[in-house]
Amino acid sequence: MKKPQLILILLGLLLFSVLYFFTPRFAPKTGNAPTQSAESQTVTTESILNTAKLALSENQKISLLSIENQLKNATNAQDSLKSFKALSQFWADSAQKLAPYLYFTYSAALLENSEKSLTFAAQLLVDNLLTPDAPPALQPWIAGNAKVLLEKALVINPKNDSAKINLGACYLFGNLSDNPMQGITKIKEVVDKDSTNSYGQFILALGGKKSGQYDKAIERLITVLKIQPNHIEAMIHLAECYELTDQKALAIEWYTKVSNSVNIPEAKEAISKRIQELKK
Repeated sequence: MKKPQLILILLGLLLFSVLYFFTPRFAPKTGNAPTQSAESQTVTTESILNTAKLALSENQKISLLSIENQLKNATNAQDSLKSFKALSQFWADSAQKLAPYLYFTYSAALLENSEKSLTFAAQLLVDNLLTPDAPPALQPWIAGNAKVLLEKALVINPKNDSAKINLGACYLFGNLSDNPMQGITKIKEVVDKDSTNSYGQFILALGGKKSGQYDKAIERLITVLKIQPNHIEAMIHLAECYELTDQKALAIEWYTKVSNSVNIPEAKEAISKRIQELKK
């Protein structure tokens, strides 16, 4: 059976329009241009910034240079923090380039070094790590930066369960280790203590889905939906897991629930098309 691709469409339409509608995200791949394998690409902060700058207009380059000079001439942490935040805003609003935005948000959080700033920046990184259109070559860069922030946040507050879960997600989805148990153990530490932690259950479900353990993923996604009945992402992943296990009736049932829960015409159209394909 052909692997369903509906989630690639829906998450692009739903997830970041709901969570971070002001933030640029990875552009979906189009056309037939050849691509390099993740292994053949080396992603560094320098390469990300240099590539992003090539796409700027002349006016944007002038604006960016002004902010960079402010950072270069900063004489104290407060001025540096202000410049990092200005760079973050520039890449989000003017240039609309995600990776540089994430990097300067990360840089500002490191300098501010509060639990709130660290976890906010880390959440942005992890959310993008989990999107289906995140380039594989960029995943270790995203996860590595998030890991730095999360470890600092956990020094400030070792009881921050969301930080523990996100740290586990970095290992599960960021290719930071060949041993997925490093990530699973960190998340299960939270979930075993509190089975109603829907975020932990959801991340473990995504891990199960990624590894092809669809039955386990289904079980955890159902748990998530008992706790949060309107969790759209969980519904989408549950429908897809049912489809991947050839449980077409259940897949149709959950795709229908997703359709009834969203108001985006493109999403409804994609779901309707998928349901009709499953009915054939």
